[in-house]
Amino acid sequence: MSELSPFGHDHDGERLSGVYGGDDSAPDRPSVVLLHGAGNGSKERLLPLLDEFVARGCHGVAFDFSGHGDSTGTLRELSLRRRFEQAVAVIDARIPAGGPLILVGFSMSGQTVADLVGHYGERVAALGLCAPAVYAGEAWDVPFGAGDGRFSEVIRRPDGWRTAPALDVLRAYEGRAVLAVPGTDAVIPPAVTEAVQDALAARAQLARLELPDAEHQLGLWFRDHADARRDFVDAVLTGLGDRGWTATNAWVAKQLPQGRTVSRTDPLRGGWSSQMRALTLDDSTGLVLRTFVKPFFRRHAPGLLTREATVLTLLAGREGIPVPEPVAVDATAEHCDHPSLLMSRLPGRVRVDEQDLERRLDLLAAQLVRIHGVVPDERPRRYEAWTSPERVRARPGRLWERAVDALRREPPAYEDCFLHRDFHPGNVLFTGTGDDLRISGVVDWVETSWGPADLDVAHCSTALALLHGPEHGLRFRDRYEAHGGRPLADGPDHLYWRLLDALSYAPDAAKLAGPWRELGRTDLTPEVLGDRLEAYVRELLERHG
Repeated sequence: MSELSPFGHDHDGERLSGVYGGDDSAPDRPSVVLLHGAGNGSKERLLPLLDEFVARGCHGVAFDFSGHGDSTGTLRELSLRRRFEQAVAVIDARIPAGGPLILVGFSMSGQTVADLVGHYGERVAALGLCAPAVYAGEAWDVPFGAGDGRFSEVIRRPDGWRTAPALDVLRAYEGRAVLAVPGTDAVIPPAVTEAVQDALAARAQLARLELPDAEHQLGLWFRDHADARRDFVDAVLTGLGDRGWTATNAWVAKQLPQGRTVSRTDPLRGGWSSQMRALTLDDSTGLVLRTFVKPFFRRHAPGLLTREATVLTLLAGREGIPVPEPVAVDATAEHCDHPSLLMSRLPGRVRVDEQDLERRLDLLAAQLVRIHGVVPDERPRRYEAWTSPERVRARPGRLWERAVDALRREPPAYEDCFLHRDFHPGNVLFTGTGDDLRISGVVDWVETSWGPADLDVAHCSTALALLHGPEHGLRFRDRYEAHGGRPLADGPDHLYWRLLDALSYAPDAAKLAGPWRELGRTDLTPEVLGDRLEAYVRELLERHG
């Protein structure tokens, strides 16, 4: 075991007890800060983990928040704000200034880690979040009390954590992140873990470490399980110099024309299933790197990315359907940190605003007609439904019961055609304005399928109903048919396809709109989206039921 030394730090009238280790003569080495959870949490259970980091060449610090362990103060007077301030005080006093930071937080300290990321910015090279919690902004400055006061009231409000500012901070973080998840967690709801994961997957180089036999107190688990402790440290330190992207950067470099290098990398907004990055080469050539980071999509990446590369090759140069050209694909992450597809960059941008809306919707309809006209030599896979009567999580009430009942039947007969399968405004690029407005690209072909045209029309209609209002979703069929689209079903048959798509977003339509809010549509609150989805479903039942 490495030698760890005790220290005391005076802050705000209290004495914080800590330990540190590592070579002070090497200030450029990364420094790890371990932050324990609430209740009876303390630095003591984290010492083996700290020692593991120090043995790998890191500086390391762990300390007791006031009211915990050997620190003075009382727990009831502590707050999330004071936890953050105490952590900053210890870091600034004990960690070499300016060097890279690795922040590891357990349970409540998931919130503290996010607060520190907001404070230290790009200096934070890696995160380790172990069964993390995040809290509503209202809770930040409230003393913890004895467990029956205002803090407890705030954090126990149903779904109050969904608007946690910490999630926005984690969503913007671009470094290495490891999410350690116990098999059984009686403290942190699965939805919170999922929200933290989705936030980190937006831009971070995320790895999820499953600990199936562990429970919530992962500090104790790492203390008592050396193999798990080593695996966690290995994961946090992977590719640290490149913020976790060492292997991917090396793979991209090998795909470039001889003599070319990447001079700039910029995250692209508006994605949900994957991370998208714009790469600018030293000769101003533009490329796009698509990376599957979320665990679900990473598992399915071999099929998804291989399919997309095949479709892009099929459509390359086809008049009327502008798509990127594939450059290289590593669908199984054999060479990259995550499954990745490198492709050319198209001009234009995603448009989700209200300007030129009628013109844009007509262009969308005409574009979908052209996509449905593709006749490939080899058919893509058969379409897959994204929900079913058994899987719908609808709101209580007769409206939703009627909607679900409309799906309790065999799929209607249909005429097959080539489907994009995820065609909506978020996957279409535009250039120009007014009379010069044009579609310059159609992207995200991982779900390309063979099936009914109704399904593509339904998917775009749902998105338009949520994004611009139910009336625009209801009218998209008319636009599609006006541009010469394929024959669509009528009455209950058409209703089936519409609801098969719309109900896949019930009851949480807000999840779909996360990328839209990133693009400036902050008006799309969960309440607005929920109301729009309900109004859209009600009108579908009235018109086609």
